[in-house]
Parts: sequence; structure tokens; C-alpha cells
Amino acid sequence: MGETRRSRKRLVLALVVPFAVLAVMLAATLTRGGDDSAEDDGGAAIEEVEAPSSPQATPTWAGPTPPPDDRALFSGSDSAPVTIVEFGDFQCPKCGTFARTIKPELKRRYVDTGVVRFIWRDFPTFGKESERAARASRAAARQGKFWQFHDALYARQSKRMNSGKIDDGFLRDIARTAGLDVARFDTDRRSAAVRKAVEDDFGFGQRLGVPGTPAFLINGSPFFGAQPLKEFEKAIEKARVEK
Repeated sequence: MGETRRSRKRLVLALVVPFAVLAVMLAATLTRGGDDSAEDDGGAAIEEVEAPSSPQATPTWAGPTPPPDDRALFSGSDSAPVTIVEFGDFQCPKCGTFARTIKPELKRRYVDTGVVRFIWRDFPTFGKESERAARASRAAARQGKFWQFHDALYARQSKRMNSGKIDDGFLRDIARTAGLDVARFDTDRRSAAVRKAVEDDFGFGQRLGVPGTPAFLINGSPFFGAQPLKEFEKAIEKARVEK
């Protein structure tokens, strides 16, 4: 029994540590939501920063370069002192718990008051239905209604989880609920550009070492799972002080 527990602990560490290490390196880049001027060198960005103890610039590896920004997937002020990046999956039950019970309170307390900027990154790990839902949300983003679609989809998630029913009819129904032009929505979600945007986010998360969903970066510091609201509050206040 003791050896089994130690083996599980080693497995968890093997998954989490790479993400944690890269996340710390990526803090400056990710909290900007990506830097289109960074050069892609095999998936790693090199950024010149001033060393605090030296007048000379020191090259620092900042991890894999984030995909280009989609501002429709941002929520909150660009000048907010704290940025939360979520890697999420629309079929992930814990992502749904976060979206329905924790995020609304974070929005009220921190996003709407200018303290937190929230950024979504697609990480569809649950298969084809997850990918289909992610592409649909990107199509909604093209009409400026990503968050409305996000909320409507998660509101009905429990009845659809791994059911094989995240199909065209269901997604169109969500689109109507979110107030979308359904014909345009159908065209956009099947486009190559939307497919690539989802694939780029997923590939970025994989290179970063995201161990599962939901996974967060709070000003670059890793934070895992749909933890209780008070734990998010502690992490946000800590990031706010350290800013």
C-alpha cells in the first residue's frame, strides 16, 4: 500500500513539475496574453530582460511562444494587476464546476473591479466532442459572444458529458441561447482558421506541460483544479501583492 501511494505521488509530480517550471519561466509572456514580436525558435521564445544586478541585458528562456491573441477570449481590464489564464475543456466536469460556481464570484469580486484579467486557452483533452465544442466557442468569439456561449454550454454540460450528443443540433441550440447568427456560426466553426486556433492552443498547452484541466496560471504561477473560492482568493491576493 505504501509503495502504491509513493508510485502515485511520483506520477503526479512527473506530470505537474514540467508545467510548474515552464510556467514560472513564462510568467512575463503569458500574463501579456502572448507577444507577437517574440521569435519562434522551435517552440521556445528568447526574451531580452535586464538583470537586476547588472547593467547588461541577459537572455532568458521564456518557454514556448503562446499562439496569437484572440481578444474575444479575454475578460477584464488590460491594466489589471493580476492575470489568470485558464486551460479548459468544455467536457471537463471540474471545468464545469469552476465555470458555474467559482468563476461568477471571481468575476464579481475581481474582474468587474479591475483587479483580474481572465484569459481562456483551449485544451480539449476529452476527444472529438471536446474539439467540436472548442471550435464552436471560437466561432461564437468571431461574433463577440465567446463568454455568452461559454456560459450557456457549461450550464448544460452535465446532461451532455461524454454522451455523444455534442452534435450540430445541440451546438446550434447553444448558439441561439447565446444570441448568435446561427448561419454564420455554422460557417465559422467549420473553417480552417478556427480549427487551427484550437489546435494551436492545445499544442501550446502540451508543450507547456499542462497536466490536465482545469489548469491555471495566476500571474504565471501554476494553480490546479476547481479549488474552493477561498484558495483562488488567496492566490489572487498573493499575486496582487507581488506584482
